[in-house]
Amino acid sequence: MGRFAWFELMTRDVAGARSFYSPITGWSTSLWEGASGPYEMWMKGDLAVGGLMELPQPDIPPCWLSYVSTPGLDGTLAKVRDAGGSVLNEMAVPEVGRFAVIADPQHGVIAAIEPESEAPGHDRPAEVGEFSWCELTTTDPEGAWRFYAEVFGWEDAGTMDLGEMGIYQMFSRGAHPLGGIYRAPEGVPTGWLYYVRVPDAKAAAEQVEKLGGVIHNGPVEVPGGDLVAQGVDSQGVAFAVHSTA
Repeated sequence: MGRFAWFELMTRDVAGARSFYSPITGWSTSLWEGASGPYEMWMKGDLAVGGLMELPQPDIPPCWLSYVSTPGLDGTLAKVRDAGGSVLNEMAVPEVGRFAVIADPQHGVIAAIEPESEAPGHDRPAEVGEFSWCELTTTDPEGAWRFYAEVFGWEDAGTMDLGEMGIYQMFSRGAHPLGGIYRAPEGVPTGWLYYVRVPDAKAAAEQVEKLGGVIHNGPVEVPGGDLVAQGVDSQGVAFAVHSTA
């Protein structure tokens, strides 16, 4: 319960996304033969860390979507509804499992998946080429934290005082923090932002802008000495990079 198991980029330009992310993250791609339509997997060597596909519906904006594992999807969706969230759709994919896209009470969107076998991913600190931090900006951080703790069983991993920006609530599944929740600054929409660990965030940020993306913040040092940079890819999809001290 509660593992970030998969990260999926839905885009209007699969070839453009592949050309953008591969030089920055070191990922290659592999075509998954089990899909009903074209579906590529982001590969870190022999390890699949996520997916890449064309937008399934024209009214969905390009985005990254994460999938959080659950041993029982029906029970998780009941908790979503009881906690004030909503279920946007449900699907089952042979050999993968059942999943549902959900929205929290503040309209942050994420997915829950009940895999057919063990959930992908691991519970160790992220290595280079893996997603290392998952961050939610929201209009109600306290309410969002209560929602996700109830739905996915995430644990309190401590807080940081950001001054005028309020409290940054970190959460974990076991020993290692997974991410944080904080109040959205003026003009920043509610939503999840995903950080990819890279060898050097400064070099990665420079590469982002060379490839047509934009860095909005950073590279900046965070507590502990790590570097992060936040921005958008060449199609305007938000993402971030992270390197350790």
